[in-house]
Amino acid sequence: MTEYISLDKLNPNRSARIAEVRGDGSMVQRLEDLGIIPGTEVSCVMKSPLGDPAAYLVRGAVIAIRREDSSKISAVVSSESEDTMRPCGNRARR
Repeated sequence: MTEYISLDKLNPNRSARIAEVRGDGSMVQRLEDLGIIPGTEVSCVMKSPLGDPAAYLVRGAVIAIRREDSSKISAVVSSESEDTMRPCGNRARR
């Protein structure tokens, strides 16, 4: 089963594939320059305590995106996939 959500609704440690990027021309261009284009796999790494901004792993780079902008990005989440990502802040300490 496939589920469409806006990127701001993606929970930490979950992944989705970008379906559409909406917004004004300059913001869409900036997001595309960062690699957020339809078909790209994106993982939510973490959200700030109030949820804004959130950090996403995009093509090997972690990018912080404000909720105002991430709410305009549609993504496809597959309910059949289980993500095995760990948040960056939960590394084992020695």
